[in-house]
Amino acid sequence: MQKQVNNAIFKTTINIGASKPKQIVWYFINAIIFQTPYFPINSLKTYLLKAFGANLGQNVLIKPSVNIKYPWKLSVGNHSWIGENVWIDNLAFVHIAENACISQGAMLLTGNHNYKQETFDLVTGEIIIESGVWIGAKSIVCPNITCLSHAVLAVNSVAVQNLEPYTIYQGNPAVAIRRRIII
Repeated sequence: MQKQVNNAIFKTTINIGASKPKQIVWYFINAIIFQTPYFPINSLKTYLLKAFGANLGQNVLIKPSVNIKYPWKLSVGNHSWIGENVWIDNLAFVHIAENACISQGAMLLTGNHNYKQETFDLVTGEIIIESGVWIGAKSIVCPNITCLSHAVLAVNSVAVQNLEPYTIYQGNPAVAIRRRIII
């Protein structure tokens, strides 16, 4: 008989990085202002993200229905765009550089579980998205991934390894399919 996962003994060791009251207030702001499709005022969203510790550059655009787990673990560079229904599940730090685009429905996931352990331990890792990167609609970037300058992750693809610069990736798992040539 094989050993089974026992969630009763699961213990998380994540460092949330904020007090419980701050987490609770953010939970409600995120639900009421960010996750709703009915609140399009970008300037208030960027103000609130900064107030909760996010490092945002100039002209960052946050579209409606965006879910951000912990703004104090988020950095977004100048002129970057976060599309509708994006989920930034940043249990670890997420850095999005300037001129990047995170398209509709994309997921940036910094957490996973060690399925080989009986305790199913939580494992986290940062995500770094460099300048000019485009994460396509409904794509997923997994923990410990760096998307190098001007890489593209095509629609509905899953990045499980670092993306090389000026390269277009597609599929699950995403593989390089061609060079990105900007004219």
